[in-house]
Amino acid sequence: MRKFILLIGGLCLLHHSKAEENKEKWWQNIRQNTTFGGYVVGKAAFNDQDLDSKNESHSTFDIRLIRLYVNGKMWDFKYGLQIDMTGVAGTSAEKGARVLDAWAEWSRYSFLSIKFGQFKRGFTFENPMNPWDIGFGSNSQAINILSGMNDRVGEHSSSGRDLGLQIQGDLFKSSKDARHWLHYQLGVYNGQGINHSDRNNHKDLIGGLWISSLKDLCIGAFGWTGDYSKNVSGKKITVDRNRMSFGLKYESHWTVRGEYITSQGHKISDYHVTDDGTATVEGSDKADGWYATVGVPIGNQCKIYGKWDVYRDSKNSDTQKSIYNLAVNYYFFRNLKLQAQYGFVEDKNYVGDKHYNIGEVQLYWRF
Repeated sequence: MRKFILLIGGLCLLHHSKAEENKEKWWQNIRQNTTFGGYVVGKAAFNDQDLDSKNESHSTFDIRLIRLYVNGKMWDFKYGLQIDMTGVAGTSAEKGARVLDAWAEWSRYSFLSIKFGQFKRGFTFENPMNPWDIGFGSNSQAINILSGMNDRVGEHSSSGRDLGLQIQGDLFKSSKDARHWLHYQLGVYNGQGINHSDRNNHKDLIGGLWISSLKDLCIGAFGWTGDYSKNVSGKKITVDRNRMSFGLKYESHWTVRGEYITSQGHKISDYHVTDDGTATVEGSDKADGWYATVGVPIGNQCKIYGKWDVYRDSKNSDTQKSIYNLAVNYYFFRNLKLQAQYGFVEDKNYVGDKHYNIGEVQLYWRF
């Protein structure tokens, strides 16, 4: 009997030891695969545009971005959380910290992963890129206006993100290197931007497909169809958002990146609601834009970028705004970068001074 009791006690101790070991492994799995970090971008900007009667300055200092993030992986799941600490400049409704990313992704297989939550819309090559990697002080005009950052339709500033679900995968792995020949992605989104629930009976559908015939080179196309809704004088207005994009990117020591985007759908501001609730619409429902970027490395710590950046608010030359940019990026260390940028602007859509110069100096650092 005594031996039996000792045996039972030993088994209990062994079970408890195994449970503690499994618990420790579970905690180690989380702790070892989770990264906490952030980055800050400070900016000094100037322009020599004749501002007429506008009460604005020709120069300003600004904190462009303060971001904090958590990224990790546990078993077959990746996850991410990112907070914007600066809010949206010039708005009272979105001052202070706000959630940008909050997502989880099942990624067991390279040919199929499923992502759910709030994250970057899968539209265009440039939109999903980190601000560190773009090479300029901000995104191209067409990306900013037609990819859900400060969107043409009148959506609140959403940094190119929305809430939804996306499937994606890589197919046909090359035997020579780690790249895949084909990438696909398809997402379903609310269509209302970040931190907002859906306001109509339709979901936005965004898809992308690209091939990689050479290492670091992608050539692809994207499509977006959906609706956006907003109240105007007590009446809900819904506008279409139908867009296509074609482009390529080569990201290595050298950079070559270019895209063309075309859009069909009115802005919310095109609608006028009378006292009796009747809505009338004016303005063009078409817009497009494109950019072409080249980045040239100068040694190991410096890279110079040039860009031709065009946006046409009514898809004609009368509403064309062109920016010719030159930017120098100098890396003191991997996590500390100084960027100086010059641009010449030709804005045919502006009623005042249509030709002017802009400049920015930005300091990037991350931890």
